[in-house]
Amino acid sequence: MKVSDYVLQRLREWDVERVFAYAGDGINGLLAAWGRADDQPRFIQARHEEMAAFEAVGYAKFSGKVGVCAATSGPGAIHLLNGLYDAKLDHVPVVAIVGQTNRSAMGGSYQQEVDLLSLYKDVAADFCEMVTVPEQLPNVLDRAMRTAYAKRTVTAVIIPADVQELDYSPPEHAFKMVPSSLGVGKYVPVPDEEELGRAADVLNAGEKVAILVGQGARHARAEVEQLADQLGAGVAKALLGKDVLSDELPYVTGSIGLLGTRPSYELMQGCDTLLVVGSSFPYTQFLPDFGQARAVQIDIDPFMVGLRYPFEVNLVGDAEATLRALLPRVRQKEHGAWRKKVEKDTARWWEVMQRRAAVDADPINPEYVVHALDDLLPQDVMLSADSGSSANWYARHLRMRGEMRGSLSGTLATMGPGVPYAIGAKFAHPDRPAIALVGDGAMQMNGMAELITAAKYFRDWQDPRLVVAVLNNQDLNQVTWEMRAMEGAPQFVPSQSLPDVPYADFARSVGLDGVRVEKPGEVLDAWQRALAADRPFVIDFRTDPAVPPIPPHASLDQIEAAASSVLHGDSDRAGMVRQGFKAKVQEMLPGHRHRDDRPGAED
Repeated sequence: MKVSDYVLQRLREWDVERVFAYAGDGINGLLAAWGRADDQPRFIQARHEEMAAFEAVGYAKFSGKVGVCAATSGPGAIHLLNGLYDAKLDHVPVVAIVGQTNRSAMGGSYQQEVDLLSLYKDVAADFCEMVTVPEQLPNVLDRAMRTAYAKRTVTAVIIPADVQELDYSPPEHAFKMVPSSLGVGKYVPVPDEEELGRAADVLNAGEKVAILVGQGARHARAEVEQLADQLGAGVAKALLGKDVLSDELPYVTGSIGLLGTRPSYELMQGCDTLLVVGSSFPYTQFLPDFGQARAVQIDIDPFMVGLRYPFEVNLVGDAEATLRALLPRVRQKEHGAWRKKVEKDTARWWEVMQRRAAVDADPINPEYVVHALDDLLPQDVMLSADSGSSANWYARHLRMRGEMRGSLSGTLATMGPGVPYAIGAKFAHPDRPAIALVGDGAMQMNGMAELITAAKYFRDWQDPRLVVAVLNNQDLNQVTWEMRAMEGAPQFVPSQSLPDVPYADFARSVGLDGVRVEKPGEVLDAWQRALAADRPFVIDFRTDPAVPPIPPHASLDQIEAAASSVLHGDSDRAGMVRQGFKAKVQEMLPGHRHRDDRPGAED
């Protein structure tokens, strides 16, 4: 048995079923071992190492297991970095296995020699090690896996090419040898009694309680619902926690922040007590004013408590176990004016979203594209959204319910993970449908290439449905609107304008299916056709770049800045004024809209 054989054996013993990777001579030893191991764990070939890392992140996010990716030395290892930073910043467990030049060449300015220990020092700060002798295994691999699981972070194992080819010999019962064992012991940290009592006192004293949940509360759904009932609270969701609670609950106000909803904003502006569970939501301007609310935080990571807001009590513990211990100490409150206001504001918001989706645009309103999908979502769908304006519509128009899951690049907010996330999700749950919402910028950046990956593997999935919806507005739209709103600058066409690409035609050329949609009346049919397809399906929606993704609670400064861009000669000044006005008007109209909310439908 060679070192490379043992590496794959140890991964199998850690229950690793798939490794997302791309070949290169720096891992030739591992590739040969894969051949001898009958492709176990399975080698999933991406089109690019960055995509392999994104797919590992998507797999980890949707499976709850460690995602593993592998790449060659030098450029391959460098390419992994963006996906690995995405994992680190979103607290996702990922292990990277990377090759290195032969030990004899190190320090010799040899081809593809990069100081990987220095390069990975930040992204894999909790554990990054190079294997130079066989006896370092299994300890190095075990610690990489265990650390990734325990700290929900990125770890890295670097294996020089010549070490991969050495005969494996285990550590002995001797001096300077470090034996190891498998497994992560299960533990559930809970705060002590005194801290729980202090937190309960704060929550019991509040009259207008707001709860903010993030992805750390995902396994505490029942406990969050019970606590919200006892406190008469409204619940907002950080974007990474969008799937924590059902949006069918009348007191769930939806996403918070720049991409969030107005009722979430008003929930925070009006509360006198705040409870944050499993979230490190960074935008303090969307939280209550300092001094307005007494606040309690629950987080499993002691290094992440006390951030963002002057919390009175910081509880370090598992969300589910901590809430279970806290619930008996929290008094039942009557659902008075505060809770009624929260529910009224939320119901009103969904009416506004329905109206905004029905606003005519040229040629198609992107809000209508995503809003039309909402009623069609399978109850077990896995959703991914790319960074850009598509994330706005994902955040505001799709209502989570049932067993739906969803994610995006939360903290790094990198472009490009929408399609590879969906592919990773399909390998996590091949029996569930997946939908990726991506802009044309992200699709051109790397989504098109990963359609080839989907074409390569979709026949292995029990449910072959992977729908990629491209919001094709020929503009890097989020940045365009940020320039208008934040800088007061007009659109800079050379940087923002994108070529029109026949995305559906490309999908068909690689054995998938797709359709281009250029009229509002074709939207519903396209979604239904895609969700009934027997293979991955690309919908090329021609959408209007003038529809503003600026949040409905935009500040006066942002509105003035956008107006300034018009005065300074924005290339799309007529369209943005027209669409911005029509979108804002929907918030002021009284009454209810009929269910038929297609553009042009009668009120």
